[in-house]
Amino acid sequence: MQEFEDFTQSPKLQDVRYDVRGPIAQEAARLEREGHAITRLNIGNPAPFGFEAPDSIRMAMISNLHDAQGYSDSQGIYSARIAVAQYYQARGMTEADPSDIYLGNGVSELISMVLQALLAPGDEVLIPAPDYPLWTGATTLAGGRAVHYICDEDNSWWPDPEEIESKVTDRTKALVIINPNNPTGAVYPREILEAMVDIARRHNLMLLSDEIYENITFDDAEMINVCTLADDVFTITFSGLSKTWRVAGFRSGWIYVSGPTHRAKNYMEGLTLLMNMRMCANVPAQHAIQAALGGHQSIKDLIDPGGRLFEQRETAYRLLREIEGVDVHQADGALYLFPRLDPEIYPIENDEKFVIELLRQQKILVSHGRAFNWIDDNHFRLVTLPGVEDLEHAIAGIAEFLADYRDAALRA
Repeated sequence: MQEFEDFTQSPKLQDVRYDVRGPIAQEAARLEREGHAITRLNIGNPAPFGFEAPDSIRMAMISNLHDAQGYSDSQGIYSARIAVAQYYQARGMTEADPSDIYLGNGVSELISMVLQALLAPGDEVLIPAPDYPLWTGATTLAGGRAVHYICDEDNSWWPDPEEIESKVTDRTKALVIINPNNPTGAVYPREILEAMVDIARRHNLMLLSDEIYENITFDDAEMINVCTLADDVFTITFSGLSKTWRVAGFRSGWIYVSGPTHRAKNYMEGLTLLMNMRMCANVPAQHAIQAALGGHQSIKDLIDPGGRLFEQRETAYRLLREIEGVDVHQADGALYLFPRLDPEIYPIENDEKFVIELLRQQKILVSHGRAFNWIDDNHFRLVTLPGVEDLEHAIAGIAEFLADYRDAALRA
């Protein structure tokens, strides 16, 4: 009988990682199958924590189901695109037009298509560290090389423009901005954004701005859409319904293309080809966009003092800071904290093994810092979506685990 070689994965995947849903999440699933209840603080998925979309959004989708049974235009239905264009017009981009808007199955799909259309083998993309890891994975899968610029933990997790510019080479094609940042919760001030735009301008880089958390900011943090600072720089802005409108499962996102689009005609032809190949974005979810962007913006009720997201952020920050050897910056935006563990107290050699030990002992699931392409083993990301009581219970469990870890290190 003839023997055949096993089927193996493509070598393109060799350096592609997405650890947020990797071995740690798989171990959590195994424990759940054994009957354990896991407190999931690893993924920014609002629905399991009781955050529901406004009724108007759900009803808009339901009422249009009869007309959503076929493919739409690959760029997206007109009513949704005009709503997104008007959204950016209201934020200062007065020339935004429906033709500048492209709808996708969430920002994740759009990131992949934008990079696939842009990169040749060996091209470089400047990406923040820590980052949302899809940016690094999608860059690698597209044949490019992710070059990470380091956000400064001692300076509110803001990027250093001089460090960014030092990493520009003749192969650099794009500069990625994640603002508000996932996983740090940083919101970048105007002067930082202007400096990053200037780098893109002087080095002829495409600006790729991931702004999915743009409406989730706290206190006096000002979120500035980078496209409003970059009229003369070709910019692609990413956003969608997943976080602000709490419908992550709808997979309803968009990009807004701005700046000197006449200089990117050939690129946009390639991007349009990829959009045509996937036919169209989820049509029922496209019908939710117009309803979401109009009317009462319920996220304000959640991020102001007394709102759930505000109070949960406050609780998590306070309790983490009470733990010996834990330092954390308060998040100005998004849904996460990115605490640092003092290596003198907690000598962690492998942060992935560390969070797996936490999971097994306390049944608490967090994400390790290197999952976000961070440079050391001393950080983890915690989601602030659970209710206050759940966060109190979870962080008490983290504190107990860390006390045991510290004591074991002292005995070693």
